[in-house]
Amino acid sequence: MFYNPARAYSIADLRDAARRSLPRGLFEFVDRGSEDEVALRRNRAAFEAIAMRPRILVDVSARSQAHSFFGQASKMPIAVAPTGAAGLLWFDGEIAVARAAAKAGIPFTLSTASIISMERVADEAGGRLWFQLYMLPDRRMAHQLVQRAKSAGYEGLIVTVDTATTPNREYNRRNGFVLPMRMTGKNMRDVALRPGWFFNVLARYLLRSGIPMFENYPDELKVKLTGKPGEQPGLPKSDSLNWNDLRELRKIWDGPLMVKGLMHPDDAALAADCGADAVIVSNHGGRNFDGAMATVEALPAVVDRVGSRIDVMVDSGFRRGTDVAKALALGAKGVFVGRAPLWGVSCAGEAGASRALDILREEIDRALAFIGCTTVASLDRSILQLPPGFGEWAQTHLQAPARTPWAPVAAVTASPFSSSSSPAVVSQASQA
Repeated sequence: MFYNPARAYSIADLRDAARRSLPRGLFEFVDRGSEDEVALRRNRAAFEAIAMRPRILVDVSARSQAHSFFGQASKMPIAVAPTGAAGLLWFDGEIAVARAAAKAGIPFTLSTASIISMERVADEAGGRLWFQLYMLPDRRMAHQLVQRAKSAGYEGLIVTVDTATTPNREYNRRNGFVLPMRMTGKNMRDVALRPGWFFNVLARYLLRSGIPMFENYPDELKVKLTGKPGEQPGLPKSDSLNWNDLRELRKIWDGPLMVKGLMHPDDAALAADCGADAVIVSNHGGRNFDGAMATVEALPAVVDRVGSRIDVMVDSGFRRGTDVAKALALGAKGVFVGRAPLWGVSCAGEAGASRALDILREEIDRALAFIGCTTVASLDRSILQLPPGFGEWAQTHLQAPARTPWAPVAAVTASPFSSSSSPAVVSQASQA
């Protein structure tokens, strides 16, 4: 059934429409967290605990969300986060979301795990494109993907570092949603209950080229979504990833380099020492480690530690424009949104993804008006009422003498894309 995204007045409305459109296993793959989903709930609870101080009788008639990432203009202070499921939610879903981002004037990040090749997205979507990299045990393969992204014209590189092992997402196994995909009675019933998804998405792939593949995997690891018994279920995890790997990426990537998935200010400082241009405070949307703290609560300590040297961005749990405003007020340079455009694309393709971004734009604009700010750059912590103890651990940690249990290494030359004009700092840390 055709869904008119104009009927959605919130991201929650788009989520409800996606639930009605998608097989249960696929919906929950996107929607849910890991284990007991404590981190998922904690992300939202942290946002809800922060209040904002409205100001009145302020001329806010000239409100603007004009922003910049790495010196390039952006129409909003947000970017689309890397998500590997868009192509399963809608036919050529990655291209649809990328086009929506381009129309909104914001960057789009393509995931290593997407099923549409980075070359096709670049050719057909346009706009500002960033590529997200999962490092592999064979670093040569990972570096090949970096060169592919560079050749395809991707502007920024995001290396995700918070998945040293496979997350425990029990609901995926209960739903029969595993990779490679296997046909079971349960998931076949789920698909039968959503014939629109089968005919509009899966059947179109089958008619065009057969079972989709992970097009951005290295050639040696490419498999179809259904795979074969004994084949590797997804990318092999690299639990040997260390800071030297980040230094090597800095050597071969001359554009903006972002490190995604850290929560600790010490790690942010190490990333800056290794030449990163930005860090993205993230707990993977509550989908990886269920014991992780909320990203918005981890954010201020990271900003205070490295915000004068490199850009600090954030993701995980953003559902409202007020969430974005709160993160910016805490010092974030930008916010990544993942599930929001996915819910839009699930129910209405490019138009749905555009509607999700429009909703966030409208809500950010409304927040600016109520708190008496005309620009996102004017947001700061003075507009916030933080709950007692918010970020208390971080403040205690920062007051203590810095601990450096690692051996010194040579200095890393600062990237020309860094937001700081200060000279490179000699790292006091090596592998961790």
